[in-house]
Amino acid sequence: MAKGYLIVNVYSDTMANPVKNAVVKVLKNENIITEVKTNEDGKTEIITLDTVDKSFSEKDQQETRPYETYDILVTSLGLTETRVEGVQIFDGITSIQNIYMTSLDENEEEDIEVIPPNTLWGDYPPNIEEQIEQEITPYVLSKVVIPENIIVHDGIPTNANAANYTVPFIDYIKNVASSEIYSTWPEETIKANILAIISFTLNRIFTEWYPSKGFDFTITSTTSYDQKYTKNGTIFQTISDIVDEIFTNYIRSGIKPQPLLAHYKSNTTEPGYLSQWGSKDLGDKGYDAIQILKYYYGNNINIYEAETVGEYPYSFTKTLKEGDCSNDVYILQNVLNYIRGSYPGIPAIENPSGLFDAATKKAVLKFQSVFYLSQTGTVNKQTWYRISYIYTAISKMTNSIYS
Repeated sequence: MAKGYLIVNVYSDTMANPVKNAVVKVLKNENIITEVKTNEDGKTEIITLDTVDKSFSEKDQQETRPYETYDILVTSLGLTETRVEGVQIFDGITSIQNIYMTSLDENEEEDIEVIPPNTLWGDYPPNIEEQIEQEITPYVLSKVVIPENIIVHDGIPTNANAANYTVPFIDYIKNVASSEIYSTWPEETIKANILAIISFTLNRIFTEWYPSKGFDFTITSTTSYDQKYTKNGTIFQTISDIVDEIFTNYIRSGIKPQPLLAHYKSNTTEPGYLSQWGSKDLGDKGYDAIQILKYYYGNNINIYEAETVGEYPYSFTKTLKEGDCSNDVYILQNVLNYIRGSYPGIPAIENPSGLFDAATKKAVLKFQSVFYLSQTGTVNKQTWYRISYIYTAISKMTNSIYS
């Protein structure tokens, strides 16, 4: 039987507070498949699980679900028992499942979350706003930027009872891509689809589409209007790695200033829409991401890069590596030492001096391992962004405790 892999991360409320020694049980039909505990960084070991053969996710079929599902039950002293149902496991792919537990003081009942099927497998409504890009709105930002967070409305825009979730931009993209395509597809196909997802999202941000209509959110979670977002959905390592690499890139058409509102469907020949299954076939034929995108969106599109904005300790200027000596390295060393207060698995950098020495490289490598980044030991934009985000999250948590 085919095998897939699972890592569970357990946090108390936020990523700033990982939970050590949480008991994680993986269930199938209420039978315990395995039981493990989290380490000092809130992570489990890699768990190997049975699943269906990869071939079922490589063709457009509805006879056999192309992944296996498991339930996860997590317990920890002083925290509410938490259960996540429908965690998806693909052949040969590592699934990353984040679990956010709440205090018993806040919630005495078991928390249960259910992960819905991938949109290529489940029955979801089609997008009903196909002409949005043709409309003109005066509400636009001055430039295209990657925000620290976006607000996702978990329902149709007019559902005032639906929850709003504040989600880190990069985590939102990983979540949507993991919900909309299969993680077993060719790398260039995954990259093309992710660029479409990023561009669609940045168009919503750049045009202030929902705020301009009086709504207090950035985007919705429903396929009727936007893209499928699943609260605390399973993330797949292959998708996560590519998002970390290209999350600041987006598509633009001709001289238009806005990111392309890059519509897509599972299988279509409709002009201006990317066919997800068609993009998979093109990837199999050796097309790269930009060739796939131009095939569907036209030859006048190009890929651009947006700058990141947020409450970060310093701005990224260049990749930092062993042997560098600068104030940027000094700040990096102190930020990593600060993060270590919540993630003690990251080794301490004694007497930070601004020299990127072996101890600094060791700390960077461990950070990259904990947060599923490519373990290069250098600090590029992807690593900087995650370090900055975790630093900010921990700072906010600390300030809330002592304010």
